[in-house]
Amino acid sequence: MVAPPNSGVVEVLPMLKDSPPQDRHVLFLRKLQICCFSFDFSDTLKSVREKEIKRQTILELIDLVQSGTCKLNETLQEELIRMISVNIFRCLPPASHENSGTEAGDPEEDDVYLEPSWIHLQLIYELLLRYVVSNETDTKVAKRYIDHSFVLKLLDLFDSEDPREREYLKTILHRIYGKFMVHRPFIRKAINNIFYRFIFETERHSGIGELLEILGSIINGFALPMKEEHKLFLVRALIPLHKPKSISVYHQQLLYCITQFVEKDYKLADTVIRGLLKYWPVTNCGKEVLFLGELEEVLEATQPPEFQRCMVPLFRQIGRCLNSSHFQV
Repeated sequence: MVAPPNSGVVEVLPMLKDSPPQDRHVLFLRKLQICCFSFDFSDTLKSVREKEIKRQTILELIDLVQSGTCKLNETLQEELIRMISVNIFRCLPPASHENSGTEAGDPEEDDVYLEPSWIHLQLIYELLLRYVVSNETDTKVAKRYIDHSFVLKLLDLFDSEDPREREYLKTILHRIYGKFMVHRPFIRKAINNIFYRFIFETERHSGIGELLEILGSIINGFALPMKEEHKLFLVRALIPLHKPKSISVYHQQLLYCITQFVEKDYKLADTVIRGLLKYWPVTNCGKEVLFLGELEEVLEATQPPEFQRCMVPLFRQIGRCLNSSHFQV
């Protein structure tokens, strides 16, 4: 980001729609330059005028992209994505539980961190979303700027603690996946890698639920017969997501993904049930209740041949549950 300007440096520029066509290219670039300025939002009385000029400028750009009244050539599109990148790609602050030295807990109980610059950041995300979904955006051109590097940085932001930011990221990445077919395998692999790191290394990530929501929609669109690559994703990424302690945070979205697989290919029921039994909690009763609920949903879609394959270990586990001292189990 460009350092905060001195008061009075940021000027109010004329509206693009009121400018002669020959001046719009340069004016558009100047407006993008204004949007690259960063401001201190911890002090509400600082740079009030400049902050408002930037806000109004972004709103104008959103309206411009959404209406399609001004065709953006390749140079302007490149500069637009560069400006968006300057604003959204940043080092996220340490997680709140890391600051307090405690373990990551239930987000509903923790104080939710809210990004101070959201008044600008939200508009930048809205601008990116409008650019991605616009009929005027040609993916053959846009893929040069919304490339693998851009997608990876976007995925890094899913670890933001601000739920408003994660909601925008979810919508934008889903739209990119839908529009940029060339990026689809890369996006699936990159999400896979985030899951691996979460499961086997950190067990801490703020955006697992949102990523699973995107995947639920992707899995829903898988063609039949299902590719081996997709079945491996179930076995290597989705089923191991039952391992982390924080599963309750994203279990609803995970359950949807799992049941989508079984409904699309009933032969996967045996794989899923054995996976659940492998990660069955021993001492966490709350987690065990989640597993029992999931098991019930999977069994509803299970055919007799698949049930027979796993019924012995399944009934052993159910027997242990019947002997549980926990009233919910």
